[in-house]
Amino acid sequence: MNYPFKFNLDKGIEAILYITQNVHDPTFHRISKIMYFADIKHLEKYGRFICGDSYVAMKHGPVPSEIYDILKSVRADAVLSFKSDEAVKKVQSAFSVQEQYEVKQLREANLDFFSESDLECLNYSIENYRNLSFDELTELSHDKAWKAANENDFIEIDQIARTLNNAEELISHLQDQHPGEAL
Repeated sequence: MNYPFKFNLDKGIEAILYITQNVHDPTFHRISKIMYFADIKHLEKYGRFICGDSYVAMKHGPVPSEIYDILKSVRADAVLSFKSDEAVKKVQSAFSVQEQYEVKQLREANLDFFSESDLECLNYSIENYRNLSFDELTELSHDKAWKAANENDFIEIDQIARTLNNAEELISHLQDQHPGEAL
């Protein structure tokens, strides 16, 4: 299935900040897993991912591809796929990375980028997963969708949808998000 979402850089930056300001140990791993669980919840209830990111099946579980690139770019070991100077400035003015993986916010998240449903699912995920250990988060995220993908390959959106109670309805929605409209 073709991936139906487009990543929103501004929303991705704000999501990193929002998670960082609401968890005790904001590491790349913890941010990635909280984002994954928030996106699953949002997909199940509202039919889309919060920032439009795609997920890669990495050793320690699903990783939001663009958010991971943003984090690595601040650490200076990756280049943003949005290579504009403006994008780099936005990212570097939002947070820093210390100790290789720990994210430190440089400002508060701008909640205007989020819908009520975005915040509902981010808050749900933060509340339920912020205190879990690295191993617990890894184990929980090793779901059927992660297992269906090869390591370091993208996890197909329909594989993620198949892990949810309303799988058939979601897959139909993802295949045609605007039924009845002419192509």
